Amino acid sequence: MPHDEFQVFMGMPAVIRSAAMRRVMELVERVAKTGAAVLITGESGTGKELIARAIHHFSLRCAKPWVDISCAALPEHLMESELFGYEKGAFSGAEATKPGLFELAHTGTLFLDEIGELEPKMQVKLLRVLDGTPYYRLGGTRKVTVDVRVIAATNTNLQEAMQAGKFRRDLFHRLSQIQVAVPPLHERVEDVDAIAQFFLSQHDPALCLSGEAVQALRSHRWPGNVRELRNVIAKAAMLARGPVIELKDLPAEFQGSLPAPRNGERSALEDIERQTILSVLAETQGHHERAASRLGISRRTLSRKLKLYEMQADSAI
Repeated sequence: MPHDEFQVFMGMPAVIRSAAMRRVMELVERVAKTGAAVLITGESGTGKELIARAIHHFSLRCAKPWVDISCAALPEHLMESELFGYEKGAFSGAEATKPGLFELAHTGTLFLDEIGELEPKMQVKLLRVLDGTPYYRLGGTRKVTVDVRVIAATNTNLQEAMQAGKFRRDLFHRLSQIQVAVPPLHERVEDVDAIAQFFLSQHDPALCLSGEAVQALRSHRWPGNVRELRNVIAKAAMLARGPVIELKDLPAEFQGSLPAPRNGERSALEDIERQTILSVLAETQGHHERAASRLGISRRTLSRKLKLYEMQADSAI
């Protein structure tokens, strides 16, 4: 895989080939250098945490703490103690003083995932801290002041939540000084086979995808996005009988995803395959070895197919 397509942000690998995701990453690098709060939106499984980590990675706070929490993971009373901490004896079981996540993230970044799930009372308390107001730990008598950059993410429509009275408008504006929208996987099909090949390499570096398998993956809608793709590839890697993942190795819902050829006609699959090969070859400026690597085929196979396309073009004249 070309070096510019693979990066690691704080231990989390990123495979980025599509123009859509490259535009997102260009925005990430620009906003990372600012101190603005960022709201990341997108469907579940699109890689919002990856984008948040990339912002911290490129920011001036990159050497400072990174702290993350899911706002849907804890009930309101536990969320408050997690974010703001508590003093010894503040409640039953509080046997020692515990600093909150805001304190742990001081001078660094705090990532609030699934911010749309935050309870209304906690929204008020969070807003006050984001506005720079010092706060008390639970049971505390001394106020705490922190310097934290907040990045939030959500897969829910906060505009609808605001209209329904479930999310505070002032908090929304405070969190969304800059918004980054992560496109769903089906809108960036160029990433599908690259990410799939990366997941395959984690199981066995010798495994690759056949042309039919690639096109079936690209044609899928991926409602579960990258998480769904990872599961599909994991199953295919376990079921494959050889080094090449064939269409038959994919789950049943992929088997009918490609149109069957008609007698005497070139199949739609062949047309799609031809377009894909020529497109990737153009993207690599005619570099056969890089194009073959992206397509998951050998250089010899690529050369054979290109000769076939030349013959078909000559016969059509």
